Amino acid sequence: MKQLEKLIDRVVARVNVNLRNFSFDAEPFAKDVVPFKQMLRFNAFYGVTSHHPLHVNFKNSSLAGSYFLGKCFTDNAVLYKTDVRGDELKRKGDTMHFQGMEVPVEKDEEIHIKDSYLIKTLIHNYSHDPEAPEEFLIRNTLASFYSNIHGALVEGCYIAPFATVDLTSLHGCKVGTFAFVQSASDLYHEEIPDGTIWMNGETFEFKYTYDPEVLARYIKNVPGGKPEGVLWDFMEDRKDDYSDIYSSAVSTTPVTVSSKSALNRYAYVAGDTHIHENVLVSQRAYLDNAWMGPGTNAQEHSYVINSMLEKNDITAHGAKIINANLGERVFVGFNSFINGKPGMPVSIGAGSMVMPHTIIDVEEPLTIPERHAVWGYVRNEEDLKNHSISLDDLSKVTGEVTLGNLTFSGSGYDLVHGFEHRIDHILEANGAYFGDVSKVRGHAQAGHMISYNTLQPYLTGKNKGIFPTIDIQP
Repeated sequence: MKQLEKLIDRVVARVNVNLRNFSFDAEPFAKDVVPFKQMLRFNAFYGVTSHHPLHVNFKNSSLAGSYFLGKCFTDNAVLYKTDVRGDELKRKGDTMHFQGMEVPVEKDEEIHIKDSYLIKTLIHNYSHDPEAPEEFLIRNTLASFYSNIHGALVEGCYIAPFATVDLTSLHGCKVGTFAFVQSASDLYHEEIPDGTIWMNGETFEFKYTYDPEVLARYIKNVPGGKPEGVLWDFMEDRKDDYSDIYSSAVSTTPVTVSSKSALNRYAYVAGDTHIHENVLVSQRAYLDNAWMGPGTNAQEHSYVINSMLEKNDITAHGAKIINANLGERVFVGFNSFINGKPGMPVSIGAGSMVMPHTIIDVEEPLTIPERHAVWGYVRNEEDLKNHSISLDDLSKVTGEVTLGNLTFSGSGYDLVHGFEHRIDHILEANGAYFGDVSKVRGHAQAGHMISYNTLQPYLTGKNKGIFPTIDIQP
């Protein structure tokens, strides 16, 4: 495993150089966090469809248990159970719009992962960097368990467990545990503290910080070991449920699925689960007694358990919905945790937005009214009063508002309508409107028929755990 050790040492050295202003040492968060024997246990796999350009190239990399779709290149990288989903990469002939300018796309965009170590990380969307519209770049970066890199170029960064970087280019940044960052401008050598949810638009700023004691109860990063807390235990308690799916050479469909819907063969489905038309269920999604109404979706690392999603609901990457009922067009943001209990369900009214990285862990039945935004830590009705606002009221805000640990300044109208526009785009891209409303095929239709091919590492010798150099083209 000498070559694999060298790869990890290389990434650690490069991350440390980029984060030297923070006096940060990446080694305790990279070395021995994933046992080397795990790098031998799991194959990598890539999907092939007629709807997505294919070109994958792997060079001097370890890819154990990782998933690839679309055009992706890796060089000197370690990807452990990482999902690289390139179904939204820009195509040749597309036009990128940026601050009133039009940037033509000269070739099919590709994801390029170089000198990085990504652990159970989700990569999705496309590059929002107008200076490099054809390349979604991840370089010199260490991303830890259940982090999300969504449309974000990252160079020389550390992304802690359960953190999300969204639509933002980061250079030499340190993103804390369970932090979420989305910025209209590039970030250079910024530190996003643990439990900070920060949306910094061109005309508004939304910033919430979790109480450290609350955050530590749900998720805590442990140098030299694995994370701890309620969220980590939730994931660990269910990880073995996937074992039969990945060990089986033959795909089985546990539920009936319409030709307009996509149930990925690497998703887990159990109990009395129903999947309606125009539904997208991504790889590593988890459904148990889930009612997935028309146009709904469950993204990677999302969980829908004992819950009903009525129609056109979005379960973003890493979101967890347990014992809950969602009205129409509800958005549940990245890595949010909606934890209703038997006899104490969570009901969310139509058109509401559960902001990214929200924790709703109830101690009584809870109803969120229609068209409300919810954030932070919510256990009961009193917490909800202090951690929610109607979208109509938020749209009227033009100055600065402080609600507990939340500060908002700028145009509430721009935040609300920007979010609603993005929700509409997500639904359209996922194929929720396909049929009577739209003839545009989305991920639910394009992903209905995917074939999968597996890749295996060297099992002996100095390259043990490394995958052979492979170039796969159409």
